[in-house]
Amino acid sequence: MSSAAVELRGVSKKFGNFQAVHPMDLTVPAGSIYGFIGPNGSGKTTTMRMILRIYQPDSGSVSVLGSDHGTCADDRVGYLPEERGLYRRMTVRRVLRYFAKIKGMRSPDASIERWLAALGAGDWHKKRIDQLSKGMAQKIQFISAVVANPQLLILDEPFSGLDPVNMEVLRDAVLRLRDSGTTILFSTHDMHMAEQLCDRVCMIFQGHKVLDGSLEDIANQYGEPRLRVRLSNGMALPPNLPDVLESIPNGRFTDLVVRKQANRRAILQSLMEAGEVEHFEMVKPSLHDIFVSIARPS
Repeated sequence: MSSAAVELRGVSKKFGNFQAVHPMDLTVPAGSIYGFIGPNGSGKTTTMRMILRIYQPDSGSVSVLGSDHGTCADDRVGYLPEERGLYRRMTVRRVLRYFAKIKGMRSPDASIERWLAALGAGDWHKKRIDQLSKGMAQKIQFISAVVANPQLLILDEPFSGLDPVNMEVLRDAVLRLRDSGTTILFSTHDMHMAEQLCDRVCMIFQGHKVLDGSLEDIANQYGEPRLRVRLSNGMALPPNLPDVLESIPNGRFTDLVVRKQANRRAILQSLMEAGEVEHFEMVKPSLHDIFVSIARPS
């Protein structure tokens, strides 16, 4: 198989007069976790549905797991849609058996038991879906997408509405899948989770791809260099620090946006003359910072 699990070449999609996705190239490496980020309505879900072949592109080609044709019913691909949907009067075991079998899995019980145990749901198999809490149901929805061992897993906002404990449980499950060779493509508004999980990130904004690369490459290319500083006892920073363009409060610290060739030694010296320096650190901008800087209304 190709080293790319998914390849888009010149792909675009229009609904009526609305250009949802402008011509775009995209490559998702096999065995990676690839994150889609972007504001609501930016074209993320439309792009994922073209990868799933739910939508056909108006132009360009979509190759999935080495094939540039096929239908949305591909047994090698698992999908967790943003709009959750389970048969509410069925038991957990029965609904998971159903989803496994429509993906061609004849004997799914061992996989079902393994996933229920992994997600802390080992004793739920006789519960009906309508007896589950929202978080419990979301775990079962996730298992329904992975129970048949897909080569490519597409997750649309998988962490939405989960409490912090269940977010960590699902995060660990996604990492285990990646380590076993599954390629994972997921969209999220949670920038912290994207930073924790993703090998590469793509940002779509107003139907255009505006970022694509590793987190380190994106931070180096698009982020302004910053110093995170704090004086003891919360003393105010002195004004007119050399090479400092902007001061941004950040909790107990202050982030200083500095010139690319800033003299950090001179900045530190100025701070030391004002008081005892408790914290002085060069930091790269977070994915959240980059996201906001691009998507903020002008």
